[in-house]
Amino acid sequence: MNAPSICFIIPYFGKWPFWLPLFLESCRHNPDINWLIFTDCGVPENLPKNVLIEEIGYADYCALVGEKLNIKFSPRDAYKLCDIKPALGHIHQDSLKHFDFWAWGDLDLVYGDLRAYYTPERLARHDLYSTHARRVSGHLCLIRNTERMRQAFRKIPRWEQRFADQAHHALDEGAFTRIFLWRKNFPPLLFNLVGKFNPWRRRSEFIEAYSTPNGCIAWTDRSFDFPRQWFWTQGRVTNDLDKNREFPYFHFAIWKRDTWPQHAIPCPQEIAQLAARPAWLIDEKGFHECP
Repeated sequence: MNAPSICFIIPYFGKWPFWLPLFLESCRHNPDINWLIFTDCGVPENLPKNVLIEEIGYADYCALVGEKLNIKFSPRDAYKLCDIKPALGHIHQDSLKHFDFWAWGDLDLVYGDLRAYYTPERLARHDLYSTHARRVSGHLCLIRNTERMRQAFRKIPRWEQRFADQAHHALDEGAFTRIFLWRKNFPPLLFNLVGKFNPWRRRSEFIEAYSTPNGCIAWTDRSFDFPRQWFWTQGRVTNDLDKNREFPYFHFAIWKRDTWPQHAIPCPQEIAQLAARPAWLIDEKGFHECP
């Protein structure tokens, strides 16, 4: 069975994060998956062949979104772009016409072996793949590139108004989730029973991939004892707690927010040199060479 083609769509504006070379290196090790990034940050050095940078100003990108959605879209804060993630397949339909799946994502993560996780057999079963068990994952969601799925965002109540205002509503993880998961706070048996009556749920996969530790979701053993070190080794992501278990990606949002600001930001040359190495370590202090 041939592997379905996949393209990530990521709008990102402002300034590249200091760890960008590491993110890009993790993309490079997924050579048959594509990334299309719309940005005003410039074209990074040593760009992988499977990552395309579309240079565009923030105001021009917002105008494009408004035109494609037929709404007034001029948010002051680029964080508002998270709300429109469910509509990216429609907005960039022309760029996606040769792909079987499109995905949205974030930059505060590093990828492991995505094809080992999204196998052809797995991707034959459903139309939406979330890496959380009870909500659409805002940092990575994979969607089949069909008209029905590209237009699913229109089922969000008052989507035009909520896309167009200045507030950040977390629509990607909230309102969009409720299309696929009814009564997501019900106990498991009742939650699964209700899901059988939802045609959107039946064509969706919601499985916890344990990609975002240190938050409110219990770990693989149902405890809140999380890994203290994560390892990227030639395209494979593991950690010190789960040993040889591989993960599709590591989303370091909690450390980025809570502990990394207490430490000095490494210089660009250090990060570039680290990205060129075959393995590196990530912990609550940042990125390091593997011992």
